[in-house]
Amino acid sequence: MIGIGLIGYGYWGPNLARVFSALPACRIVGICDLREDRRGRAAQSYRDSIVTSDYKQLLDSPEVQLILIATPVQFHYPLAKKSILAGKDVLVEKPLARTSAEAEEIIRIARESRRIVAVDHTFLYSGAVETMKGILDSGELGEIRYIDCVRVNLGIFQHDVNVIYDLAPHDLSIIDYLIRRDPVTVQAMGIRHENHNVEHLAYMHLEYEDDLIAHFHLNWLAPVKIRRTLIGGTKKMIVYDDLEQSEKIKVYDKGIVIRSDDQDSLNRVRIDYRTGDMVAPRLESREPLEVEAEHILSCVRNRTRPRADGEAGFRVTRILEAAQRSIQRGGAPVSLESD
Repeated sequence: MIGIGLIGYGYWGPNLARVFSALPACRIVGICDLREDRRGRAAQSYRDSIVTSDYKQLLDSPEVQLILIATPVQFHYPLAKKSILAGKDVLVEKPLARTSAEAEEIIRIARESRRIVAVDHTFLYSGAVETMKGILDSGELGEIRYIDCVRVNLGIFQHDVNVIYDLAPHDLSIIDYLIRRDPVTVQAMGIRHENHNVEHLAYMHLEYEDDLIAHFHLNWLAPVKIRRTLIGGTKKMIVYDDLEQSEKIKVYDKGIVIRSDDQDSLNRVRIDYRTGDMVAPRLESREPLEVEAEHILSCVRNRTRPRADGEAGFRVTRILEAAQRSIQRGGAPVSLESD
């Protein structure tokens, strides 16, 4: 029985508590939050757990093996570091840290302490993303040419991070898992309205080797909620709509064929459109967070590497950091290679 300590019972913490408490392989030993109203709700839901405003009670408890960190981003690094040094494994809500230096420090300390670091990239455990991973690994799409992501809604305004740090980790973690490639450059442009102190609308552009590009539209002010990703290959294309109930993944056998008798003359280029069938694969319907929780517990028990480990968290944080730097430079490209 793995003992769980949860730090943060705001927006995401209750979901973590709900899922982990339902699994027979663990129990919620304690929950920490600074706000009295949240502690009251936690105490009502988990009567057999310690509820406290002092996270050190959880770090000092010999009954706790795994710390779940669901706090604002600014506290991820110090809490993860202290938890690891206290001999605990950690699962950190996305993103792993504010900066790549903080993420690297977490990884280094965990490696030296032989502790497990997992990042809560929940979508990696969804049936849709697993299906896409299989399709891309099989080569069915051919060479990937572009990735286009839209993640917008009339959303919860964060005060400690901007819309990129809030929404982009979902899509960045998915793409990192699917293609296992680092971008060469990152560009971003964002804007603040209504006297807000952080960007709430942003566009981010990633360029990879071999002419692959990825584009992200992120917005807290959209009148509708959209969670859609397009992946274009030389053979087939994928449309992933996370809000679809029955057909989240659609694979289109569509594309273009460029023919030319003279490669040096654009006037002789002819583009033919290829249209085939659309297939909607059957997907695993389990809640991704439940699948993730089981996976993390297995990693803690067997001392194995999580799917979304500290290294994955570092790669996402590095891109977020570069995007923020690009915004500060008026949208100028930031090279990850030089970093």
